[in-house]
Amino acid sequence: MTRRAVCPGSYDPVTVGHVDVFRRAAALFDEVVVAILHNPAKQGAFTVAERAAFIHDQVDDLGNVRVEAFANRLIVDVCAELEAGVLLKGLRGETDFSYEWPMALMNRHLTGVETLFLPGDPRHEHVSSSLVKEVARFGGDVTGLVTDEVRDALGERLPRP
Repeated sequence: MTRRAVCPGSYDPVTVGHVDVFRRAAALFDEVVVAILHNPAKQGAFTVAERAAFIHDQVDDLGNVRVEAFANRLIVDVCAELEAGVLLKGLRGETDFSYEWPMALMNRHLTGVETLFLPGDPRHEHVSSSLVKEVARFGGDVTGLVTDEVRDALGERLPRP
């Protein structure tokens, strides 16, 4: 039986912390599905196709990671469709844990899917997609927090106040 994990997120944009989790998960599971979750009614900084391309650029050297997009669905339904018994979430700290814990319990209640928490690399503890976008929007340097490609795209995409 294939040990398959799903790493869900919006990844708008993907950060070095996300990629660290994907790569570490790839060493633990037979297959990792990076599930880009999005709401078509909401406008992100990047399209789903752009997010997927940014992620592919970082994981295509790994033979057991694939990227798929899902809209307006419960993550447990995605897991059932993918025949994945594990949700894998990277945690930066206590705040992430407090946010993720109730969702993990609800997901297990709904379908029995288990959530595993992978501690993030402490070097990336301060890095979040939201914060990266905020810093980039005001002209701050996000080099090293995202790939150069993502950094440049943020500079072109985000409106400056």
